[in-house]
Amino acid sequence: MQFLVNVIDDGQAQAAGRTESGTQAEMDAVDAFNTRLGDAVVLAAGVSAPADATVVDARSGTTNTTPGPIVAADEYVAGFWVMDLPDAETALRVAAEASVACNRKIELRPIL
Repeated sequence: MQFLVNVIDDGQAQAAGRTESGTQAEMDAVDAFNTRLGDAVVLAAGVSAPADATVVDARSGTTNTTPGPIVAADEYVAGFWVMDLPDAETALRVAAEASVACNRKIELRPIL
């Protein structure tokens, strides 16, 4: 089964006064976590701040773009993993380990 594991920034970037919120120690812990998981990590990446987003809607045949995020919120996805794990129980355990490694809340979602 594949899972989307979202890293949630709930103020760390703003508190640090920069776009990325991870400290060097947190980034090192995430690198070690990724190495330990090996091939279970299909893809991992950080995501820029919501202010860098552009919403694109071309459903009407005309492309409309709006700068900024689709939803303004105090919490947002700051990074993610796509992981290939055997089952939901394992995914919950790994998500808890990810939360410790990156020092952030984690949102876990099965990929359909």
